[in-house]
Amino acid sequence: MNMNFSLKQVSLLLIVTLTGVVLSVIFHHPLVIGFFPGYFVLAWLAMRKNLRLKQILHISIFGVNKTRIVILILFLVSFLLPSWYLAGTIQQMVEIALHFIVPNHFFVLSFLCAMVFSMLLGTTVGTISAIGIPIIGTAIVLKLPIEMVAGALVSGAFVGDRTSPFSSAHQLLSHTVELPVNRQWKAMLFTTLTAIFLCFCFYGVADYLISGTAGTKQHLVSWNDLSVIKFIPPIILITFVLLRISIVYAFFTSILSAASIALFSGTSWSKLVFSLWHGIEGLGGGFLHMYELLLFLALAGAYNGLLEEMNVIQPYLDRWLQSSRTLTGDTLKTLLATFLITLIAANQTLPIILTGRSFLPHWSSKYGKEELARVMGDSTMLFPGVVPWSVLAIMCSSIVGIPIMAYLPFALFLWILPILTILVSLVKQARKSSKEKQAVIA
Repeated sequence: MNMNFSLKQVSLLLIVTLTGVVLSVIFHHPLVIGFFPGYFVLAWLAMRKNLRLKQILHISIFGVNKTRIVILILFLVSFLLPSWYLAGTIQQMVEIALHFIVPNHFFVLSFLCAMVFSMLLGTTVGTISAIGIPIIGTAIVLKLPIEMVAGALVSGAFVGDRTSPFSSAHQLLSHTVELPVNRQWKAMLFTTLTAIFLCFCFYGVADYLISGTAGTKQHLVSWNDLSVIKFIPPIILITFVLLRISIVYAFFTSILSAASIALFSGTSWSKLVFSLWHGIEGLGGGFLHMYELLLFLALAGAYNGLLEEMNVIQPYLDRWLQSSRTLTGDTLKTLLATFLITLIAANQTLPIILTGRSFLPHWSSKYGKEELARVMGDSTMLFPGVVPWSVLAIMCSSIVGIPIMAYLPFALFLWILPILTILVSLVKQARKSSKEKQAVIA
């Protein structure tokens, strides 16, 4: 359905949409409220193109239906942290993490602990909430530069937020670019491993130069006090993923097991229900902290359903991309577009949806969905942690108690991946050109 929207109409739609989102961030209103004006303008434009209200609602519901799995996963994620906390799983994992952090290798081990936690939890905020405060506190006692420690923690936390199959953002990107999770993971594997290796080198050098002067005091855990039962929830998650059982069932079973452990450990039904609903103070989670995002996702799905069905923006994006004849050129343009969207949207969800759905047709036809997943995984997933007024960046900064611009230079994982993905595109483009020349010669 191509309705040939004018540049003036498209500009009005984008201005109203992005202004609403920015104002909702500035005045701390739910994103779903700020997004409504843009949806109304889009529906009004549809009516001007002779679409009936019933058709608009039908297209919107179809768009929401495309995001139903992500919405369900996010719904379950809201219960994950509270249930694990009440079961004692989180505290036990923190104890073990602090046990293995040797002062002489503080930065490397802080990064490693955050990375392991985030791969299990699939969330930046949850990871930093769980281990950030005790690790920052230990760094203060050892008189280590806390900006460096915060950078290592945020870097490690974003590894899982971007890469873990338990991450709602990872799942959202997979559904947005219409690529199975395992193929998306493979597409991002090279840049992921390279970035992690560079982070280990970076923090290893920092340890050699700085942590070597720290004391030798170490937090020791009493292994006899640990309970194998409390490890059941994360073990279930890992097992289900390895067996390729639905991630929805994995989350649900893990939450159910954690809730059962909590109840058998003496937690009352009222406290369990209260925690699942309200979350855990200082840790997060809970349905009340998630329902606004769920509503926003549903509205964003309806919005994008109309955008796609009426082909509002695609003709203009296609014209912009036509001037680029190379993978590197399209990579740079995609990075620029997604960064601008992040600057204005100030959240992680909208850039993934808008960039993915808008650029998918072009990338699918020219390079394949895997290439788009790689580029977005190395940029769109990380830019919300770089933009100082992004909700995600503000939350990370608030938890570690360090200004964003103070720890950002040391959060290597966040800004090295966009550089790596450009280099990968350059190498792939050079190899393609070389093969084409050889074919011509032959």
